[in-house]
Amino acid sequence: NPYILATLLFGLGLGTTITFASSHWLLAWMGLEINTLAIIPLMAQHHHPRAVEATTKYFLTQATAAAMLLFASTTNAWLTGQWDIQQMSHPFPLTLITLALALKIGLAPMHTWLPEVLQGLDLTTGLVLSTWQKLAPFALLLQIQNVNPTILVTLGLASTLVGGWGGLNQTQLRKVLAYSSIAHLGWMILILQYSPSLTLLALLTYFVMTFSTFLVFKLNKSTSINALAISWTKAPILTSLTPLVLLSLGGLPPLTGFMPKWLILQELAKQDLAPLATLTALSALLSLYFYLRISYAMTLTMSPNNLTGVTPWRFSSPQLTLPLAIATTATISLL
Repeated sequence: NPYILATLLFGLGLGTTITFASSHWLLAWMGLEINTLAIIPLMAQHHHPRAVEATTKYFLTQATAAAMLLFASTTNAWLTGQWDIQQMSHPFPLTLITLALALKIGLAPMHTWLPEVLQGLDLTTGLVLSTWQKLAPFALLLQIQNVNPTILVTLGLASTLVGGWGGLNQTQLRKVLAYSSIAHLGWMILILQYSPSLTLLALLTYFVMTFSTFLVFKLNKSTSINALAISWTKAPILTSLTPLVLLSLGGLPPLTGFMPKWLILQELAKQDLAPLATLTALSALLSLYFYLRISYAMTLTMSPNNLTGVTPWRFSSPQLTLPLAIATTATISLL
């Protein structure tokens, strides 16, 4: 029903906006809750056991994270007597809140719900979950000052490594995208302490790249690597561009995805964290491997041409193709 859909999307926007606009912990928590409650019906709209299971898992993890956040901010108010987000000073609530927000966006080692949840959703809701839902917790993470750098660096490094290793033995595209999301978030958290503007740049480029990747898979109607082998017949022009999109996600030089990684490594080197920069750069190789695998499945394997598979791309809707064209161009050539 379009009215219900409009209401839910409005709730989704409202929750994030409330969190953005708040400087009080209670209000920020309320925004996060509205956000979670608005996306749950969107996730469960296909009454499929997998979708319902994914929605339940998502609800439980988000509720846990929100409860942790509320507990930590109350503790902070009890210890220091104020609710202001930017005036956090006590180390205990600071650590707890950082962990709660890490659970909310799915940073390793609190990442295990993300691949499971994303696998149960359709690609559109999956796209919302991978992009829009990350905004509010990120706004809070950016506002928290003087958190212990060790925690953020540990979370970031663990996420880049887990995102690399985890995606290696996956055949399901949505799980691969989930692990890719974890790895990218790791890069952002790593630099959060030293250069918040770089975190925002990485977040923005990640959004653009994820957008085009999800839309490509949606146009192909493919959810596993095997299904990609017949995409030549479905959308020939798109299939020849997709490897560039995937390599951009992996961060290869002339493409957009290279820009944030390059700047982040440079900043880490400036902060005398060369070993850390080396480790993260090496973990990007792991991600690159599975993007290459998907590219290989799409472009270098020929499938038997069946006439029924040839038609979809000729009649595809402009609602899908226009954003896809914009996002793909941006993903390939923003650098």
